[in-house]
Amino acid sequence: MTIHEKMHSVSLYSCADGALVEEQTACLDRLYDFNMTRPTEGKKRQTMLKEMFAEIGEDCYIEPPLHSNWGGKHVHFGKNVYANFGLTLVDDTHIYVGDYTMFAPHVTLATAGHPILPELREQAYQYNAPIRIGRNCWLGAGVIVLPGITIGDNSVIGAGSVVTKDIPANVVAYGNPCKVIREIGEKDRETYFKGRKIDPEDL
Repeated sequence: MTIHEKMHSVSLYSCADGALVEEQTACLDRLYDFNMTRPTEGKKRQTMLKEMFAEIGEDCYIEPPLHSNWGGKHVHFGKNVYANFGLTLVDDTHIYVGDYTMFAPHVTLATAGHPILPELREQAYQYNAPIRIGRNCWLGAGVIVLPGITIGDNSVIGAGSVVTKDIPANVVAYGNPCKVIREIGEKDRETYFKGRKIDPEDL
């Protein structure tokens, strides 16, 4: 099995491999250039993201600074994905994000982990497990998603949550560890924040 195959199969491998580090550094150089763009350079940012990411749909917006282990090389975004500043993508393996999903500031999606055994960590061993975020999700400020997690369509993850287990579709979940609090239901068609009514004339 090649080192690239190990990266994407939850196998142990050394992230200190010289060729791998050289490849990763080239991706990080491109990410640096993206983060140095001006707010007025929207078209340039879009062009760069299409070159940097594995896939990125139309009308995505990522507010710099973006942090990413591989500069988005293993990231798959649908269309109309919005990410506020400080998004961290530990994309040592694949991250999949559905259409219309939103990330508040300082969300972390971490696919990489390290063995508990100290001797293996000394040798820079790690493993990676893919993350899948569904369509039309909203992850609040400071959410951390751990390796191998799936979050279902339409779900909302409350600010500051640490997602250690899969979250189903159509729920509100929060906490450390993150837990499902309730399903999204009829009351969400009527109110949007602390009992405030949704006025159809505002929509």
